[in-house]
Amino acid sequence: MDNLTHSLVGALLGQAGLKRKTGLAMPALIIGANLPDVDAACFLWLEGVEHLGFRRGITHGPIAWVLLPLLLAGALWWFDRWQDRRGKRPEGRLPMHFGWLYALGFIACLTHPALDWLNVYGIRLLEPFSSQWFYGDVLFIIDVWLWAPMGFATWFSLRREKRGGEWRKPARVAIAVALGYVGVNGAITFAEEKTGPQISGYTTIESPVPLAWWRRETLTKESTGRWWIESEIVGECDVAAILMERNGGDALNAFLFWSRAPFAERAPDGSVLLRDARFYDPRARDRFTVALPDVKCEPLAPLP
Repeated sequence: MDNLTHSLVGALLGQAGLKRKTGLAMPALIIGANLPDVDAACFLWLEGVEHLGFRRGITHGPIAWVLLPLLLAGALWWFDRWQDRRGKRPEGRLPMHFGWLYALGFIACLTHPALDWLNVYGIRLLEPFSSQWFYGDVLFIIDVWLWAPMGFATWFSLRREKRGGEWRKPARVAIAVALGYVGVNGAITFAEEKTGPQISGYTTIESPVPLAWWRRETLTKESTGRWWIESEIVGECDVAAILMERNGGDALNAFLFWSRAPFAERAPDGSVLLRDARFYDPRARDRFTVALPDVKCEPLAPLP
């Protein structure tokens, strides 16, 4: 999910009462909820689509769940001591408790892969022990229907707290609403998968769409290797032939490692453009695209 969603989850956990456990609890929760995305630093050394094979891997797996909150707790503990030595520590800050700092960072960090699993992009939950991708197909990556209740509840809870009222309840209600919303969307995806065409040799993905949370875009791979996006056929080149050639370097390997629904099209010059049906947008074709100038398009077998 996007980082605003992760941040709001951390903030709501704090406003639900966890921020009273130790000093700097809110930073531990909000930063911890975003911490696995430190792998975004790969953009500094990877080019093009190579980041697709790196993101949502090692920093989202079990070892990171344990180590990242520990590093965060240590950094916050040091920051508090540094402020205290300089005489800048706020008087109203609660006493520091390293155990709670770590526990809150750990809880918040766990919410990150749980949310990332919900969409079609995928996550390697067991990295480095396994590179298998897991997909929930429940929510679109950016979901304004989650932002609205969580954002309002965070604001309302802080407002009540400032005025001396009961401030924990709005956050707890918002968490319950968000969980219910996720459950309803999960049921929709499950129902769509069960009612869709059950044909041997065919692969189907029910992909959530932006804004219309109740809808799913059906992606179907038929026996010839073509992908259908609803009623539109995409792909005219044989991806299997491209796999055999592997003539695309690191970008191709990273893309194929990440891609769940690869298809290939012929470029105007006769070479190949490799894309993924989950993120196919004719208006922004370069975002999830690998250009293969040295690979020729081998036509797919004709439809029966």
